[in-house]
Parts: sequence; C-alpha cells; structure tokens
Amino acid sequence: MVEINNIEYKDTRSGFGDALLEIGVSNEKVVALCADLTESVRMDKFAKKFADRFFQVGIAEANMISIAAGLATTGYIPFTGTFANFSTSRVYDQIRQSIAYSNKNVKICASHCGLTLGEDGATHQVLEDIGMMKMLPNMTVISPCDYNETKLATIAISKHIGPVYLRFGRPSVPNFSSINEDFIIGKAKILRNGNDVTIIATGHLVWEAIQAGIMLEKVGIDAEIINLHTIKPLDKECVLKSAKKTGCVVTAEEHQIYGGMGESISGFLSSVYPVPIAMVGVMDVFGESGTPMELLEKYHLKDVDIVNKAKYVLEKKIKNIKLLWKGQ
Repeated sequence: MVEINNIEYKDTRSGFGDALLEIGVSNEKVVALCADLTESVRMDKFAKKFADRFFQVGIAEANMISIAAGLATTGYIPFTGTFANFSTSRVYDQIRQSIAYSNKNVKICASHCGLTLGEDGATHQVLEDIGMMKMLPNMTVISPCDYNETKLATIAISKHIGPVYLRFGRPSVPNFSSINEDFIIGKAKILRNGNDVTIIATGHLVWEAIQAGIMLEKVGIDAEIINLHTIKPLDKECVLKSAKKTGCVVTAEEHQIYGGMGESISGFLSSVYPVPIAMVGVMDVFGESGTPMELLEKYHLKDVDIVNKAKYVLEKKIKNIKLLWKGQ
C-alpha cells in the first residue's frame, strides 16, 4: 500500500520541467519548443541553460508542431510545451498529419490539463484530449499522477522512439509515489491489492482513488487500486487479471467519460470478460471557473464519488451472482 503519511504537495508540471532539464544535460539531441508559456509549463530552467536548444515560437502552436516534426526528421528529440488545450485542439491537424502519420519522434507535453486548471474556465479546461490523442495511430498517451511520476515519465519518454502525448497539471497535489521506482511505459501499477472491487485511476484522480480505498476499507470493502499512468498502450493483462479477481470495476479520470480511459477499459473488458463497470469522470459537459477543489467536488470527481460508484458496481455484481445461483 502507498505510504500516505507526511505527504508533500507539489505540482506535476514542475516534475516535467525538472526532468526536462535533467535529460537536457544527459542528451544533447533533446530540444525544447514553447508557445509563449515558458514559465507556466516549467520550461524556463531548460531555456536558461540550453538557450541554443530552446525555441520560443510565440502564440503559434501549429507552427511549433510543424517545427518539431522537422527537427525530429533531422535526428533531434523535440519536446513541445503549452497548455493541454492548445497542445491538442488547436493543432490537431498538424499532429495528425506531421507527427502521428509519419511516426515522428516528437514529445507533445501538455500542462494545465483537465478541470484543475481552475479559474481560467471552460475555454482552457480541455476535457477531451485523451480521446483525441489515443485515437491517433502510433501515439502513446501518458497521464502521470504526481510530481515524482511526472518526472520519471518525462525521462522515460525521452528514451522512447515515437510520438508521445504527456498530460500533466497546474495545481499542487500530493506527491506520494516513489522517485526510485521504475517507470515502464504501458505497464500499470497496482497500489493496493484487493478482492472486492477494482478501482482504476489516472492522473490527479489516483490520489482520490487511494483515499476512496481507505474509506471503503472502513466499511469492510476490499478495493484493489490501480494507477493506469499509460492510457495507450493499455495494460490489458493487468486490467483483465484484476477484473477476473474482483468481478467489478470503477474507473476514475479528470476527463470526459466519452473517449477517455474508462471508455478504453470498458471497451476492452466488454469484449473479453464483461463485468459491471462504472465511470467517474466529467459527464458530457463543459467546465467553468472555480478553484480546483470546488470543481472536483461539483463535477463529482472526488474520493466519495469513487466510493459511491464502487458500492454501485458491487451491488450489481452481487445481484448477478444471485441470479446465477437461481439458474436464471
């Protein structure tokens, strides 16, 4: 089980920025491009140390992606940086045509994802990016849970050959994972073993899932908690093994329920091992201005919401078992 005492709070975007500086020192082929938000996405340390390998393109995100594709063609490893909304929606054509289609080695690093961007409101709170990016052939999609995991993920994608979408956030959140763990792209992490219900979370909601597991334990429910940091490729082996053990699943993500991680898991399990599934996510609406905590509560993305969904799928599982016993 994850150690939850004496937790330090840190923003995940700083994990990206610190790792980018580190890999810049060790790999001279790493270059960085930013669209006018250098400090906000924590690229400023890299920009100061490696001025000759940093390109400030201004508010021209499409150009940034095209330049990155060109740099990748010449053997460099480009990391692009801006807000998640501008990293995806604004430049989807360029990503599809210039990066994914030709399998360019470009790392699209997207800060300020989800509702927890907060007060900037719906126009900046992209909640569709996982769906947009996971649909692209050749694209790897990663959503780390805290500062340490974001740092490890950034280092890992620098060694991965091919396009990657790395999603992280603005607010300070609990930094509970170990910096000494291996980060393996495509391999989920089991944070807590359990037998009654599986809870699969990604990004900021991994912490909420951990808290939900504690709450469920107090009422006698044994939850298995999985951190699915890589959404594509999906760790099918881990998901299937857990679903077979517990017989019901809850997914949790700071994203629309349509097109997100939960949809990937539901689609996979429905074809190989159908079990009761419930999704914690944004229910087909846009966000609004507010503090991160206010928004998580309003849009039902908190630990208590995961607990309620866990009880719901457990009831469905028990009902199905009773029907089987009756021979129906």
